[in-house]
Amino acid sequence: MRRTIAVLCRDDHDRPPGLEELTDRADVIYATADTLPEAIETADALFVWDFFSPAVRIAWPRARRLEWIHVASAGVDALLFDDLVGSEVLVSNARGVFDQPIAEYVLAAILAQAKQLYRSRDLQQAHRWQHRETRSIAGMPVLVIGTGGIGRAIARLLRAAGMQVTGAGRRTATDDPDFGTVVDSARLVDHVGTVDHLVMAAPLTAQTTGMINADVLAAMRPGAHLINVGRGPSVDEDAVLQSLRSGHLGAASLDVFVDEPLADDHPFWDEPGMHISPHLSGDTEGWLDRLATQFVEQADRWLDGRELINIVDKQRGYAAPTGRGQQ
Repeated sequence: MRRTIAVLCRDDHDRPPGLEELTDRADVIYATADTLPEAIETADALFVWDFFSPAVRIAWPRARRLEWIHVASAGVDALLFDDLVGSEVLVSNARGVFDQPIAEYVLAAILAQAKQLYRSRDLQQAHRWQHRETRSIAGMPVLVIGTGGIGRAIARLLRAAGMQVTGAGRRTATDDPDFGTVVDSARLVDHVGTVDHLVMAAPLTAQTTGMINADVLAAMRPGAHLINVGRGPSVDEDAVLQSLRSGHLGAASLDVFVDEPLADDHPFWDEPGMHISPHLSGDTEGWLDRLATQFVEQADRWLDGRELINIVDKQRGYAAPTGRGQQ
């Protein structure tokens, strides 16, 4: 029987490239939020290209034969509503596409802070020549929260640059190949006081929501730097603002926020020490092509009856390294 793949797009002009490779083997139906309820009725698989859309939840009652959903995103928190979690529908994600770009972003944020690039920009705008010393990142301690693909890519790149990297995750370790030591992420207050940079790179789950709170920030070394490339709700934004204003937190580089886009009147915009980017840490040139290619390869596995990769543990909210394993 010929299979049907529905593709959820933002609009008719926002379609993933290269899916014509699948049309010899399956019927590909493009849908928007408005037309997904009809399209999902006959779909055996769904490619969520518009990965922040709530349309899947709305259309779900009409999904009669759906077997598999692939999301063009590393994070799947926006998709995992209760009925889907409790179903037998497989969910896979874009694990691997964003690892290296996000790692590069984190290294850039650390270098910008250590080398005072923001200060140099401000002095340039003021037409001031002010010589000063900056810091070397060699030997600088970093704690990376999240031991999945993105966190591991960050660890490898930072270690290659000479930094001392520790991981924080659900499972502790003393001989991890990428981190060396992995501490318990549920006890961050015991571990953040000795690092210069704290990197949040974990998926959004019940355990990571609000993980970087006032207690964790207060336990950090004075003048330390917070980087968030995970999900906005993992960080208590009010607590970050207060810590910056008190002078305890030295800087915050945030790529993700609770509400996106960030409101024009949000206090973060004008806060000294706050460095904002619009959720772009993983989006390097060609990223859309890579996402589409990954789906075509995944769809070929599905159509061949082979095992899919990057399978999300719907209870935990992320894909483990083996695709089905535990983290």
